[in-house]
Amino acid sequence: MKPIIEVQNLNKVYKKSENEIKVLNNINITVGEGEFLALMGPSGSGKTTLLNLIAGIDKPTSGNIEVKGVDITTFGESALAKWRSSNIGFVFQFYNLIPVLTAFENVELPLLLTKLNRAQRVKHVESALKVVGLGDRMSHYPKQLSGGQEQRVAIARAVVTDPLIIVADEPTGDLDRNSATEILTLLERLNKEFKKTIIMVTHDPHAAERASRVLHLEKGDLVDNL
Repeated sequence: MKPIIEVQNLNKVYKKSENEIKVLNNINITVGEGEFLALMGPSGSGKTTLLNLIAGIDKPTSGNIEVKGVDITTFGESALAKWRSSNIGFVFQFYNLIPVLTAFENVELPLLLTKLNRAQRVKHVESALKVVGLGDRMSHYPKQLSGGQEQRVAIARAVVTDPLIIVADEPTGDLDRNSATEILTLLERLNKEFKKTIIMVTHDPHAAERASRVLHLEKGDLVDNL
C-alpha cells in the first residue's frame, strides 16, 4: 500500500502558565493510501490532538507530517487553510451543521470556497447527498432530520469536495446504536468503494472494528500498532 501520510518524530506540548503539558511524545505513523485507520485511547491520550495535527487544524511543537510528499508543518496559517480546504474532509461528533441552512446548503458550503459555478456546485451537492442516501432530504433543515441523518449530511459535506483524506472525530459518539451502525457502514463504503483514506478517532471498540487498522494511544504515547 502506497503511503499517503507519514508522521515523523511528532511532539506536541501545550504551555499553561509556566507549566508544559506534553500531549504527544515522538509519534511515528505511516498511513497507506486508501487505508481506514482508527485511533483509540482514553480521554486525554492525545488521539484528537494527533487527528487535528494530521488534518492541519493545529501545528506540532516539533516533528514532521508529510501528506503526499508535502510537509504541511512548514506551511503558514493561510497556506494551511488553503491546503485543508482542498485535501481534508471533516466529520465531527456533533455534526456542526448550520441550523438555518437546508441539507443542500450545508453541504454546498465548502464549495463556495472553490471556483465552481452554481450549476457545478448543484451537481456536486446532489451527488454527495445521494451517496449518503439523502437525495430526498435536500430541502430539509437540520431540526427536521434525525441524528443519524444529520451526521450523513455532515459526511456529504465532508466528501463533496472530493478530499484526499476524511478525518472523523467520534463520528458515532452522539448516536444510538442503529444510527451508529449506519454511519459506520457508510464510512466503510466510502473507504472500500470510493477508495477514501479515513482516519477516525473513537472510544467505541465496535466502531474500531470497521477500520482496517487500529492504533492505541496512552498518555501521548503510541502503545501498539495492530
